Amino acid sequence: MDNLLKSEWYKLRKDRSFWVLILFLFAFAVLYPLTLQSGQGVNGNDYYRGYILSINNEIVRLLPAILAGFFIASEYSMGTMKSIASSGNSRIRIYFAKLTVFSIGSIIILLILPIFMMCASAIYNGFNAMPEWTFYLQSIGLIALYAAAFASIMALFATLLTDSGKAIGFLLLFFGLIGGLLEYLSAKVVFLEPFITHSIFMSFETIITIDQIGHWNSDDVFTFIVVPILTFLVFGFLGSFIFRKQEIK
Repeated sequence: MDNLLKSEWYKLRKDRSFWVLILFLFAFAVLYPLTLQSGQGVNGNDYYRGYILSINNEIVRLLPAILAGFFIASEYSMGTMKSIASSGNSRIRIYFAKLTVFSIGSIIILLILPIFMMCASAIYNGFNAMPEWTFYLQSIGLIALYAAAFASIMALFATLLTDSGKAIGFLLLFFGLIGGLLEYLSAKVVFLEPFITHSIFMSFETIITIDQIGHWNSDDVFTFIVVPILTFLVFGFLGSFIFRKQEIK
């Protein structure tokens, strides 16, 4: 397993799409705060919520779909996946090694704005633009957790589609529309409403208001921590099962 992880990590470091996304987000994180008027007079939590987390939640969360297309799906068309599958390693280990490294890549992508854009904003506007540390650290931790959960779903579909173009197109469309579709479904089918409300697609959007939760109760812990972990495990094992049964040409 250790050799598989090292191999996947090497491929991630050499993946051009990964570095293009990182450089684009880093440039945006450094330059975008310069276009804002000022952080003066704005509450630090509101600044972080309105200018950084909102962008991360609406746009940046879709970008790992591009990485999934190139890092996972493209290996089928290039024949790399066939070579890996015939290497003698267990397919379940192969899948989880790739999923683990892809999850790390997704976490890196989703944390660039909260870390570097917040630092740039603090330098440009002063430390009055900084949010409360509890809010900041909670959001960082939850974003990393949800990034891994989303990565497990993206990896599953990338494995099913086995084509980078199809995988990227489908994942962008799926993650762009799933929130609205689930809201409509929860309004029409009442018994599904609790499941939809606690799903990662709905709860991820509320990370921007996590500072407004005083003391976390068991329902908050279940929604924001347990559900993403369960999502990662369920879709991870489902994806590994599909990969184990898949005929790789």
